[in-house]
Amino acid sequence: MIEVLAALSASAAAGIRTALPLLFVGLLQGHSLWSQVPVLSRISSPLLFGALTSLSIIEVLASKRLTGQRVLQVLQLIFSPIVGAIMGLACANVTETPQWLVVLFSASLALVLKLVQVGWFFRLRGLPTWAVFIQDFLCVILVVFACNAPWQGGLIALLLLWFAIRSGKSWYNWYRYTPRP
Repeated sequence: MIEVLAALSASAAAGIRTALPLLFVGLLQGHSLWSQVPVLSRISSPLLFGALTSLSIIEVLASKRLTGQRVLQVLQLIFSPIVGAIMGLACANVTETPQWLVVLFSASLALVLKLVQVGWFFRLRGLPTWAVFIQDFLCVILVVFACNAPWQGGLIALLLLWFAIRSGKSWYNWYRYTPRP
């Protein structure tokens, strides 16, 4: 059960950002870097470290500007289910839960959270800078909790899922009851 909560926490981080959680998982594993991560263990560690560091810096800096947010929303929407599945497998590789089920739930959670972010982005016509800083902080905290405190990380991931469901319901009501010209 704890591994499933860790997978939810890690995949929620992938639903917020894509490269940053992968970088932090490697850094938190210490000297072995990405040797326990299913897909990334086949790539050379120095090459992967350089690529993920560069992508994380671009991701963090581009998210502070409106045009950067637009580009990132599209790219992250495409890659968040893939990264969510990788993160879920990396954190739940010792559980008895079937891997296909972990992949399905992790990818779905990452996609749902990214869809909510995209929805808020378009509804607000861009995310405010304070919200982007909260996203960066929350992404790092979720990865750290997935590795060190999976119970708390899973709880935060479930709260984010609850927020996503509530947002969807409020968007539906807003769309349904807003008069059209």
